[in-house]
Amino acid sequence: MNKEQFLRKLDSSLQRLSSDERRDILHDFEEHFAIALTEGKSEEQISDSLGSPTQIGKELLANYHLEKVGTTASTGNIFRAVWAVVGLGFFNLVIVLGPFIALAAVVFAGWASSIAFIASPLLALVNIVIYPGSFELFDLFFSISLTGLGLFIAIGMFYATRTLTDGFVRYLNYNVKLVKGGLKHD
Repeated sequence: MNKEQFLRKLDSSLQRLSSDERRDILHDFEEHFAIALTEGKSEEQISDSLGSPTQIGKELLANYHLEKVGTTASTGNIFRAVWAVVGLGFFNLVIVLGPFIALAAVVFAGWASSIAFIASPLLALVNIVIYPGSFELFDLFFSISLTGLGLFIAIGMFYATRTLTDGFVRYLNYNVKLVKGGLKHD
């Protein structure tokens, strides 16, 4: 594979990045080719030593999304980072996507429970409006106590979500380093 073919494949694998970032990356690889050519290597030798441009593009895309999660840990950025890391290899479908789905389910269940507990007095009032003869003070006080429990769960979920997000991003970074290390020895 010559330089043009290598850069074209790398460019096509980086289509999800902005044009400025793609241009910077391609410029870096053009410089790498230029330096290696002055050392007497052929374009084919250089492209062989760099590896697959598609795999390089996947790794760069994963690193880009992980850096973005590091600065802004929004739900969309986390999903994009998980998807980019899963794209690094078929094995990641199991070791990245499985834990991500489990953690997302735990976080969703915790937040849903806290919101349901906080909203329980409203549900008790709706019950009184629909069935006026079924009013009991126990239901009202029980729903108020559930509101307090829901507030404690919401506070706990705030910290748990933050901790789980940070831990999972660290796991994604570890996974990317593991994949890169594995590729160096191939």
